[in-house]
This record gives sequence, structure tokens and C-alpha cells, in this order.
Amino acid sequence: MHLDEWAILGFEFSCTLAETSEADYDAFFTSFAELVTNQHLYITLNDETETLEGFATSADRYGNATDENKAALEAFLNAQTIASDVKVGALVDAFYEL
Repeated sequence: MHLDEWAILGFEFSCTLAETSEADYDAFFTSFAELVTNQHLYITLNDETETLEGFATSADRYGNATDENKAALEAFLNAQTIASDVKVGALVDAFYEL
């Protein structure tokens, strides 16, 4: 049903989080949430403590994640002192290419 022009595009991302203070984690995740909101993204995350892995799609109805969304998320993660080994995947069909 969600094929070709009706595909929903998204991308995977991951990074390693350094051990740090609770205040640093709070600041990181507050900034991360602001970025996600400003970029109009839905994010699904894993529940591990040392890595941050997830998948991003557009929060807009019938919308797709874009290369600009990928670039913004990658730039954000690379700018964070607690994040390392940042990886951002290609845009893929969220229903059929995961």
C-alpha cells in the first residue's frame, strides 16, 4: 500500500554516548527534543544506555524525512561533546526497506 509515490521515507541514525553527569544527559536530550520538534520529525529510539540508535520519519501527515533533516540531525549529533561514532543512514522506505 505504501509503495512508490506513497512510500514514507525515513533514515536510521546512531551514536555512542559518553558516560557523563545527569545534567549533561538532560541538556543533551532537551536539545535533541528541540531539534526533533523543529525539524517536524518522529523518532523511535532503542532503550540502551551507551548507544543512541533510532529511526526518523516526518511528523507531517503523508510527509517524508528529507536530506535536510538528515543533515540537521547529523550536524547536531556531531556537535555534541557526549556523542561519538555518529552514523546517519540513507533515506529508505520506512515500511519495506528496514
